Amino acid sequence: MTDTTLRDEPAPRLAPESIWTRLIEPRVLGPIVGAAAVALALFIIHEVTRDIHLHEIGAALRATTFATVAPAVLLTIVSFAAMSLYDVLAVRHVAPGKVPLRLASFAGLVGYGISNAIGFHVFVGGPLRYRIYQTVGLDAADVGRIVGVSVMTFSAGLAALAGTALLLDPSGVPALHLLSATDDRLIGGAVLAVLAVALLWLARGPRTITAFGWSFTLPPAGSVLVQILIGAVDIGAAAGALYLLLPADVAPGYAAFLLIFVAAIIAGIVSHAPGGLGVLEAGVLLGLGAGARPDVVAALVVFRVVYYFLPLALAALAYLAFEAWRARLAVGSAAGHAFALTRRIIPPIVAALVFLGGVVLLVSGNTPAEVARTSWLSGVLPLPFAEASHLLASLTGLLLIVLSRGLYRKMATARLMVIALLLAGAAFSMLKGVDWEEAGLLVAIAAVLYIYRAAFYRRGDWRSFRPTPTWIALMAIVVVSLTLIGFLAYRHVDYQADLWWRFSWSGDAPRFLRATLATGAAAAAIAIDALINRPARRQPTSRVHVPAQVRTILAGCAGTQPNVALLGDKSFILSDDGKAFIMYSVAGSSWITMGDPVGERKPAAGLIWRFAEAADRAGAKAVFYAVQPQFLPEYLDLGLAILKIGEVARVDLKDFTLAGAPRQPLRYAHGRAEREGLVFAIIDKADIPEALPQLRAVSDDWLAGKTGHEKGFSLGRFDEPYMKEFDCAVLRKDGEIVAFANLWRGGDGQELSIDLMRYRHGVSKVMMDALFVHIMLYGREAGYRWFNLGAAPLAGLADHPLASTWNRVGTFIFRRGDEFYNFAGLRAFKQKFDPVWTPQYIASPGGIGMPRALIDVTTLISGSPMGVLKR
Repeated sequence: MTDTTLRDEPAPRLAPESIWTRLIEPRVLGPIVGAAAVALALFIIHEVTRDIHLHEIGAALRATTFATVAPAVLLTIVSFAAMSLYDVLAVRHVAPGKVPLRLASFAGLVGYGISNAIGFHVFVGGPLRYRIYQTVGLDAADVGRIVGVSVMTFSAGLAALAGTALLLDPSGVPALHLLSATDDRLIGGAVLAVLAVALLWLARGPRTITAFGWSFTLPPAGSVLVQILIGAVDIGAAAGALYLLLPADVAPGYAAFLLIFVAAIIAGIVSHAPGGLGVLEAGVLLGLGAGARPDVVAALVVFRVVYYFLPLALAALAYLAFEAWRARLAVGSAAGHAFALTRRIIPPIVAALVFLGGVVLLVSGNTPAEVARTSWLSGVLPLPFAEASHLLASLTGLLLIVLSRGLYRKMATARLMVIALLLAGAAFSMLKGVDWEEAGLLVAIAAVLYIYRAAFYRRGDWRSFRPTPTWIALMAIVVVSLTLIGFLAYRHVDYQADLWWRFSWSGDAPRFLRATLATGAAAAAIAIDALINRPARRQPTSRVHVPAQVRTILAGCAGTQPNVALLGDKSFILSDDGKAFIMYSVAGSSWITMGDPVGERKPAAGLIWRFAEAADRAGAKAVFYAVQPQFLPEYLDLGLAILKIGEVARVDLKDFTLAGAPRQPLRYAHGRAEREGLVFAIIDKADIPEALPQLRAVSDDWLAGKTGHEKGFSLGRFDEPYMKEFDCAVLRKDGEIVAFANLWRGGDGQELSIDLMRYRHGVSKVMMDALFVHIMLYGREAGYRWFNLGAAPLAGLADHPLASTWNRVGTFIFRRGDEFYNFAGLRAFKQKFDPVWTPQYIASPGGIGMPRALIDVTTLISGSPMGVLKR
């Protein structure tokens, strides 16, 4: 297989200003803000607990009894049961009768169990819910509405509880001492009054919110009231779980504590901190004024475990079981079941274990070693070996956290590197303090990775391990959190400059400082490299060599669209017999083909599967863009979703004439062009170099009247090597070229088309029509059967209440999108030639994968998701 891929080439270098622009993108800035919020919250915790030592917190944790924890666990169950009802109520409103209530409850428990601990409920819980709800036929839009109703329920419950708490017991909240009790009650009453007015408004009849042509019917008043009550139960039970864990002498009345808890929850949401980590704890400590109480910190730790980590673990196991069930249904044979389960279940489990192994090494490096073990070790090992092992163990832990993402992506190289790091980490654990427990854990994880080799099959190089912004944020949160544990453990140490250079068997604090510095520096270097050198879109000037076999196949190809392969911005995969090829480019997490495979049908159909396998091995999704109906069975067999994106117009030149009333506008354009002195000619491609200066001048004038810029991938651009590939049709006035279009010719002489069509402004109002008419008449005389007018985006989509959400969105954009792009006008122009319309599709992973694929395609064509709307 010949494969010239974008992955094998160095990423384009960006200008310095481009780097800063990319750093403030929402997908980068959001995780950075979240990590910064956690770091700030942990610093606040460090400051307000400056008199607390880690061993005091440990003693308080050991003193925690089952009798104290059991009620908190029961209230956690109540809280999550209420959360599951969010989805039940939302499903009854959004998709009545379509979803079994037990499935809705399961989706709510899993979605909230995971997103509660990770954060970003919409972006984490939404995709999880979609995976569950798509089993009963709901689309992404339905899931979005379900998530929207759930968020509304949570928000209404939060507001109701905050208003009630302010109304009942404002004097018990230290944080509100700046306001009088009367002011607090007025605020609480106002919040409840707003909710009451909203209920009365909904009670007067069905209410619908309309925005941008889309309507969302609000639930009736009775349903909203139930939602508010369920939200109140959820948040009230969560607050109650923490309230019961706190020492009795520090907690105020429940109503006052409820307000502190609600404020801490809101602060966590606003901060974007994952699961409110650190922000919740800092809010409660500040609200209670209990920073000097180790038992309060211990209660917060227990609450984090009971309310966040335990549900996270159970929800993750439930979701993995669900995925196993899906895999079992999708594969027929027993061997197929095992293979599918291995590929789907093992990578996330092992990735989580490796991440845990990294955390264990970092925790071990930031806490005192067992005195008895180090005393024994000092008699058999030189001190420098122990010091180096301590430092290397912490760095190994950091690398395991970074590489665990590669395991989640099923990368073979990550597996080999992680096995080596796990074994090295086990050796370092023994050499630094005879920590045989953690060494055994690391060796066991390495054994699992060795056994399940088949689950990690994707290829990749060192660039593939660069963490995403989200992973960088997670890495930063782990490092900062574990550093706080280290400072808590060594609170009694007098930090002085010479502490960095103290080396002794009892020097745990100096080792902690050196390991922290090295780990922080390594983490910062990894993060900076990943943020600056994130994969960039190929620049238009970067050309890819077009193999000779591709040119040979194009020479015999019936259609004209495959000529875009000569643009030089795509990579190619050729069949073994050299009779078919696929052209594609990479954007985001997608490998995107331009059209169907080109060449003989049998090898072309085989290339579809080989391309999908190659994309999967690279950790990407296969997307087939602008495809025709002929290969739809193969795309469906791949399990891809098929989405209509427009129609292609082709004119039958055999019957094309300027005679008759319907062609009067074309006759007028043809005649007026002649009267205005516009002369049509065909420039042979051998003579194009001589005409290039005039052609470029026309192109530059045309581009100057546009708000966008040169596009690519599916459309040609003015590039001199590309222009030299084709003959060119021109209109001249007074001997100067004023309009041109390069000609695409089908290899079998059946189809003619154009790619670029550009003209000077202000010369004539009929140049476009006249040039098209001249080219079609030329094609008819030359014996061509068809003239391809190209695609009309979003044309021909179904406009019916029962149509898919995409069809309704596309129809809306087609009808009302002229402000951005003349969709309807483009189709109307092509309709003047009375063409035959053929549907055009995109085949990509369904559900959440479809909008991601569309974003990647538009980024590839236009440089950004919104660039395609610029004329």
